[in-house]
Amino acid sequence: MTTLTAQATLHTPRFILRPVARTDLGRIEHYAADPRLAQNTPRIPHPLPPGLIAAFIERALSDDRVEDVWVMDGGAQDGSEVMGVISLMRLDRNQSEVGYWVAPPFWNTHVASDAVNALVAGNPLGNDTMFAAVFHDNPASAKVLTNAGFQYLGDAETFCLARNATVPTWTYSRKL
Repeated sequence: MTTLTAQATLHTPRFILRPVARTDLGRIEHYAADPRLAQNTPRIPHPLPPGLIAAFIERALSDDRVEDVWVMDGGAQDGSEVMGVISLMRLDRNQSEVGYWVAPPFWNTHVASDAVNALVAGNPLGNDTMFAAVFHDNPASAKVLTNAGFQYLGDAETFCLARNATVPTWTYSRKL
């Protein structure tokens, strides 16, 4: 296995994107347990099983990880404010898939837009292309992507654990 390099910390005017840490466990679990958040993501079940977020963090910290995970940290001085999570899942041909969620207290504050724009501008994995998909019933996330220069590719479907159902999605890409 190839050992990966350390993740970069990316900066926005209001917060930083820093690699996830074990100390984020409680805050991420708190937000991930919210059914409103879980229903807008494919991979967070509801109710949230014990140990799921701890295992997610351990995978993200592994030297052979396939996904780099950053915390949207609004407490830049003390690292105490988890506003959301954003990740890049490695795909083949120097491509990645962007995934993100914002904690409900920070919805409609442009946190997702700032995070996606910072990830695209920083391009920490040196990708040629980034992809992303959002549920049809989450047009705010679609707007985040189009405002960051992502282009609509088409419709698809993704299974949502929290809904226990297949949900229609819009798929987007961004050449870098």
